[in-house]
Amino acid sequence: MKQAIVVVGIGEMGSVFARGFLRLGHPVYPVTRTIDMQDAAKTITDPLAVFIAVAEQELPGVLKQIPSEWRDKLCLLQNELLPRDWAGVQAPTVISVWFEKKRGMDTKVIIPSPVFGPHAQLLADALGTIAIQARVLNNPDELLFELVVKNLYILTSNIAGLKTGGTVGELWQNHQTFAREVATDIITLQEAMTESYLDHDKLITAMVDAFNGDPQHQCMGRSAPARLERALINAKQFDLHLPALQAIATERSKT
Repeated sequence: MKQAIVVVGIGEMGSVFARGFLRLGHPVYPVTRTIDMQDAAKTITDPLAVFIAVAEQELPGVLKQIPSEWRDKLCLLQNELLPRDWAGVQAPTVISVWFEKKRGMDTKVIIPSPVFGPHAQLLADALGTIAIQARVLNNPDELLFELVVKNLYILTSNIAGLKTGGTVGELWQNHQTFAREVATDIITLQEAMTESYLDHDKLITAMVDAFNGDPQHQCMGRSAPARLERALINAKQFDLHLPALQAIATERSKT
């Protein structure tokens, strides 16, 4: 019998990975909101990995609750994830998820999902059992780039979509100048949040590749207003002027 894997949060994403782990032959132990992780750790004493599949807004609280004996086994998949979000956690495995899974529908892959960390191959193999492509990265710098690409894709499409609506294909085809202005603001914010200089052209090219992976993807999800608000709060913390984002917020405040 292979080592067990703990999955914290059995929503749509957690269920996808759990199925992959099971197909690899690993017992899977789900941890839901009603289960105390400290108690669970007394029973599941030596899991191979602890996969955190909660939503991004829940991650800080969940990380505070992780039992000490599990902390060196963590795998993370949240959106808007950056290294500062796992401060205090030693070498987690991190995957930038580029597929959708909604209730009542099968998974929809946009591009292969990059993953890095001690359990990167495990995650790639698990996804491979259910025909979802992943690619293992070579180093933390590659991971940082990929995390910023995902953030750029989400924030640019969501925030620009508050004004344009439509799909990501339409955004780039019909509103490219505006989309670039929003993307530039997002990259400026990501540079401040990662304390890094980032290659703007390379990031935008990668974002457009993702747009082309699913041009019919809707720009504006229900989280878009909260993402704009959060981006401006973060910008204020770093004393950044983000003109495109601030103009969108001002316009929305008048409606």
